[in-house]
Amino acid sequence: MLRSLWQFRGFIASLVWRDLRSRTARTVWGHAWLVIEPAIQIVIYVVIFSEVLRARLPGTQDRLSYSIYVTAGLLSWNFFAELVLGGRTLFLEYADLLRTIRFPRSTLPLALLLRSAINAAIPAVIFLALLLWLGRWPGTLLLAALPYLAIQTVLAIGLAVWVATLNVFIRDVGNAVGVLFQFWFWLTPIVYPLSVVPESVRTWLDWNPMLHVVAAYQRILVEGLPPEPGMLMPLSLTALGVTGLAWSTFRVLSPDLVDEL
Repeated sequence: MLRSLWQFRGFIASLVWRDLRSRTARTVWGHAWLVIEPAIQIVIYVVIFSEVLRARLPGTQDRLSYSIYVTAGLLSWNFFAELVLGGRTLFLEYADLLRTIRFPRSTLPLALLLRSAINAAIPAVIFLALLLWLGRWPGTLLLAALPYLAIQTVLAIGLAVWVATLNVFIRDVGNAVGVLFQFWFWLTPIVYPLSVVPESVRTWLDWNPMLHVVAAYQRILVEGLPPEPGMLMPLSLTALGVTGLAWSTFRVLSPDLVDEL
C-alpha cells in the first residue's frame, strides 16, 4: 500500500491542491485568505475572552489563561472534526473518479489527511506566534505535545475511513456522525475546565479519548507543565484499535464500493 501511495503522490498532491485552490477561487487576495481568516479568528478569541468577557480559569486571575485554554482546545478539536466529518462524504465526493479511473482508494484518505493538516497547521502556527509575542511561549515543552498529535491523527483518520466506508452503504451514518459530534464537542472540556464537572460525571468523561488529548495541549500551553503521565499507552491502543477496525471494514467492503456509488 505504501508503494502504491508513493507511486500516486502526484495524484494525491493534485487532489489537495484542487481543494485549496477552490477555497480561494475568484478572490483578489487569493491564498492570503488561508492566513487572514484563521488569524482574525484567533485574535477574536483572545480579545473577546480576555478583554471583553474577562473570563478567567478557576483559581487564577491570569487574564490570558482562559483564552489560551479555549483556543488550544478549539484548534485541536477543529483538526479532529474536520478529518472525521470530512470522511463522511469522502468516497461520495470522488464517486466519478472511482467509477472512471483506476487508482488506489487509499489515496483518498491520505489526501483528506494532508488537506486537513494544512488547514490545521496555518492557525496553529499563527497561535504559536501569538503566544511568542505575548511572552507565553512554552519552549521545548512543546515537544511533549507531539505524541498526542500523532495519537489524535491516527484516531481521526481511522474514524474518517470507517465513517467514509459505512456511509457509502448506509447513508444515515453521515447524519448520525454529525449529530454525535455535537454531543462529543460538549463532552470534551474545551470551553469549560474539567474541574467544574461533578466527580461522578468526570468518571464517565474519562472514557473520552479527546478529553485527554485536548487536556495535554491545554496543560502544556496554559500551565507550562508536561501532560499527565500514564495516558499515552491507553490512548495509543485506542487509536490503533479504531484504525485497525476501520481498515478491516474498508478491506471487506472495498470490492463492492464502486457498485454502491
